[in-house]
Amino acid sequence: MPALINPSILSADFANLERDLQAISTADYAHVDVMDNHFVPNLTLGLPVFERLTQISPVPVDGHLMIADPDRWAPAYAEAGAASVTFHAEAAQAPVRLARELRRLGARAGVALRPATPVEPFLDLLSEVDMILVMTVEPGFGGQSFIEGTLAKIRRARRAIGESGLDVHLQVDGGVSRSTIERAAEAGANVFVAGSAVYGADDVAGEIETLRAMASRHVH
Repeated sequence: MPALINPSILSADFANLERDLQAISTADYAHVDVMDNHFVPNLTLGLPVFERLTQISPVPVDGHLMIADPDRWAPAYAEAGAASVTFHAEAAQAPVRLARELRRLGARAGVALRPATPVEPFLDLLSEVDMILVMTVEPGFGGQSFIEGTLAKIRRARRAIGESGLDVHLQVDGGVSRSTIERAAEAGANVFVAGSAVYGADDVAGEIETLRAMASRHVH
């Protein structure tokens, strides 16, 4: 399973999103955080901007919906052109139904877990999703420090995915950088969201390649 690097445009210049998307053209996906000021105490962008980003992005768009009522709103992001749509377990009323709808619309379906949300309820439902996102910070803001306690959850999720034999990706988001990516990969993650680590680098493409190489040494 390859190591995938998904830079988060939460750390990009919002006045120059097209330029900053082009800067990550060597990445695997562009991670676009949608925050609604309800599920998380921050507001980023909504469907019209998201749809435009999918049209101009040089790489597929990985949408991370930190929003209330994803059962109602998430399918529109799949329809808008997202390659992958991740909703939060804590916000979804019918996660399996929603995941099936996202897949029907042509997107990969992901379920995200806040640091304190257990992964166990979803391990019997692995066949219904394409990705589990273990948040390694509290969702809502960029630039936070990696929460070491989430590594045990990543290990449990990887063990269950391995035993299932299914092609389910395991993503980590929050505080991912050169100092943390190897531990996350060693624990079992194979998709890495990095915001400030990438966009804060002098050489964005070089940092993407460095992070990919560091993770690849450990990805199972």
